[in-house]
Amino acid sequence: MNLPDGKAGNRREFLAGRVANERVVNGPGEDERLDESEADSLEAVSVPRAGDTLRIQTRAMACQFAVYLDAGCRGQLDLASSALETVHSLEELMTVHRPESPLAKANARAADGDVVLDETLFEVVSLACRIASRTGAAFDPTTGPLVAMWREARETGRVPQDLEIREARDSGGLDDIRLDSQTCSVGFDRPGVEINLGGIGKGFALDRIAVELEQRGINAFLAHGGHSSLLARGQHQQLAGWPVGIRNPLFPTRRLATLLLQDTAMSTSGSGVESFRAAGSRWGHILDPRTGWPVENMLSVTVLSETAAEADALSTAFFVGGVEFARAYCDNCPGVGALLIPPPRRGQTLEPVVCGISDEVLFFESVS
Repeated sequence: MNLPDGKAGNRREFLAGRVANERVVNGPGEDERLDESEADSLEAVSVPRAGDTLRIQTRAMACQFAVYLDAGCRGQLDLASSALETVHSLEELMTVHRPESPLAKANARAADGDVVLDETLFEVVSLACRIASRTGAAFDPTTGPLVAMWREARETGRVPQDLEIREARDSGGLDDIRLDSQTCSVGFDRPGVEINLGGIGKGFALDRIAVELEQRGINAFLAHGGHSSLLARGQHQQLAGWPVGIRNPLFPTRRLATLLLQDTAMSTSGSGVESFRAAGSRWGHILDPRTGWPVENMLSVTVLSETAAEADALSTAFFVGGVEFARAYCDNCPGVGALLIPPPRRGQTLEPVVCGISDEVLFFESVS
């Protein structure tokens, strides 16, 4: 039974069940049946093992956002629910799919002159541009035209022509964006430039939700956006953190590893989620902004970082940049770690590459 909030309608839900109209999530696959994608991302596996939890959730940014609390924290549910509502105002700021949103309006007007942004929107736009610069545009928030072109190709079952890709890729980039921190304004040097925060927005929202939770005195929780972006704070039951399962990219019903998250964020990018077939080949949904083509040399990338926004953006950057790029980045950035899974060189034997993640928090289930 779902209990909708009065003002938010069906946006915010507490998952109800057998006891006092509340559902207790009893660890891995025992008393709650999660959908497959959620189970693969959030259920604890092997050792360490998760204990009972409570979940509050809402739908935003075309996915589910949720906060998990220990089962004994029922008194914090209303506070957690209020903090979770933050995601809706952030979506209204960052979306490009609503013409009246502040970001959509800025995209439409910034080529004609500088546009003053809301401080929060300017913060996430600036962060996206900084990470893009640090990664050599392996992560790039200006790939909206490329994304739209490949989305249309997926819907029509065709592969874009080289000329189409080149035109979309050359429609504008980071060098065409002007940011002024004094006035919180953005300007574009030419028409056609577009900022799209799809690769960082969910993580940024999780960071803001975490701030809201902590301000309300909630210091132990696991939050996720779309199952691929997560942020953990504090301890879970008697564990040093929150156990999160990593799927085997070749066999999605199997788990490859478990990460124990404490006071850290995690994001996973994978090639199989939205892939499609056309012209006799399989095409992934993660694009290399530098070439305009889908990435083919990686199956899955999981990134750990201090903030969910950075983890979100870097999981895409590492997926695009590859193993050596990710290794060099992690070596030079304390606090950033990665688990990369390239395609197997022979058979179905995976050879995961670990960069900057301690054995104390990473537990492999199987590598095949």
